[in-house]
Amino acid sequence: MVSPITGMFMRPLEQRRNAKKLAITTSNGIREERVVTLGGIEQWVTIRGQDRANPVIVILHGGPGSPYTPFNSWLGSWEQHFTVVQWDQPGAGKTFQRHGEAETGSLSFERLAANGIELVDYVQARLGVETVILLGSSVGSFIALHMIRKRPDLFTAYVGAEQNAPGGFRASYEQTLAVAERAGKRNAVAALHAMRPDPASWTYRQLLAMNKLSINLSRNAPHMVNDLMLPALLFAPDYTMNDIKAVQKGMEYSAVQLFDAMVNFDFDSVGYRFEMPFIVIQGEHDIITPATTAEAFVERITAPRKQFHTLPRATHLVEFCDPDAFLKILWGLGE
Repeated sequence: MVSPITGMFMRPLEQRRNAKKLAITTSNGIREERVVTLGGIEQWVTIRGQDRANPVIVILHGGPGSPYTPFNSWLGSWEQHFTVVQWDQPGAGKTFQRHGEAETGSLSFERLAANGIELVDYVQARLGVETVILLGSSVGSFIALHMIRKRPDLFTAYVGAEQNAPGGFRASYEQTLAVAERAGKRNAVAALHAMRPDPASWTYRQLLAMNKLSINLSRNAPHMVNDLMLPALLFAPDYTMNDIKAVQKGMEYSAVQLFDAMVNFDFDSVGYRFEMPFIVIQGEHDIITPATTAEAFVERITAPRKQFHTLPRATHLVEFCDPDAFLKILWGLGE
């Protein structure tokens, strides 16, 4: 577990170590970090892999507004078997830092999905591939559902990590309340009772407070902030402190823009029939996007193939809690 103070002392050494991990030395490898014009604005995209002949996986980060590009040094094992594409969406990371609020403008899942489809078109042309695997993580799973509904021809398979599902916010509330009661957290229990279980009545600040409580009450799994997000940001070799501040600002901006769309997401309008394999992987200890609702969602899905997996000792951000175990499931999609 990394605290901000400890992390600052460790930062120079860890950044050098991660810079070495990020080296691509194979003759047929690819390492690109660049801006790509999507939706009429320049957006930050990275493409990494040890062999261009490998299948391509495009990752849609969550948050909202929380870029996963700082995790690139964690995914070395993935890059042996896949070409990994990461994208800082409008309102997130280096894309938000480049444009700010004025140029970013209003956000919606429909807009982000349209930009994501443009990204896949770019990747197809850049790498000479016909289809990609799409990984929608947490809030990114909302965007991904729109993308695979609109353009199923672009995708070999869909993988949901921290899959949002019908009833997920209410289930998260109920599970967080139960854990807080068992832990004897009286103030937290009182705050949750004041929220009430209906997500339609919540403010974003209330959801944020509940998620923070969920993270801090999680046991037997990595702490999402101190074990995952904080070290990823602090130790990313190409991240300055201004970059890290921009991440926080982007998350705050995106949250305001997308909160209503998150809590009122219409799964029925997207539908439950998809034309590609539909795989969902959840952390066993995740109470932000509970496995119970994600599994029930998969049961409703009609697809050529569908699977539901939970990983032990994993919570929210399951793919970074245990990248190698997650990769074992992905291997089957890359064959």
